[in-house]
Amino acid sequence: MRILVISDIHGNYPALEAVLASAVTVDAVWCLGDLVGYGPFPNECVERIATLPNLTCLSGNHDLAVVNSRDIDRFNDEASHVIYWTKREISRDNLDFLSKLPETISTDWVTLAHGSPRMPTWEYLIDQMSAMVNFAFFETQLALVGHSHLPLAFTVNASGDSVNRTLLQPGNVFKIESRCIFNPGSVGQPRDHDPRASYGILDPEEQTWEIHRVKYDVKKTQKAIEKAGLPEKLCRRLEEGW
Repeated sequence: MRILVISDIHGNYPALEAVLASAVTVDAVWCLGDLVGYGPFPNECVERIATLPNLTCLSGNHDLAVVNSRDIDRFNDEASHVIYWTKREISRDNLDFLSKLPETISTDWVTLAHGSPRMPTWEYLIDQMSAMVNFAFFETQLALVGHSHLPLAFTVNASGDSVNRTLLQPGNVFKIESRCIFNPGSVGQPRDHDPRASYGILDPEEQTWEIHRVKYDVKKTQKAIEKAGLPEKLCRRLEEGW
């Protein structure tokens, strides 16, 4: 079984389509939230995700802000600008889809959250210290998170007293041999200075995790941002990957 794991699409439909075209041999799709925000294609992204077979999907902080203005005062100026714009643009059906998404899901072997197991909506897992704390907040072998837009892997040693942090590169197969927290990176707004859309492939049977990157039509998204009157800064960061 191969599972496509995606996060932080952020209204970037060309990036989402590039990822789905690249990851054709998968059995299920897990989306870790933030379908909207920052990008100019909120309806297209929600509609595309909603039609995927074998879908598991969470809400992210931007999704929740669009649905019910949750924590909207915590966003920076560019992000809040797009949230208010998205509120005006999004269809009733797509808003209804977002409103029904859970904030976290846990099975007997994996925990899913947008931010972190400890704080599913807002916490950024970027460093070893925050990861170490979070291992105490889930009991499964594996946790999958998004939110930071960075393709990171955190692994805890056998004694549970230290954590390793790795920024994963495409093409390297990560063997799951201990408790891990994985982030697939961002589909729609990568922040590791690689502008290509990022996603993960999880194989529970082979116990492997692999990051993939795919190019997409950045200029198409940039032109749509400009046409919608959204902040110009959002155009620049897409082509530079920050």
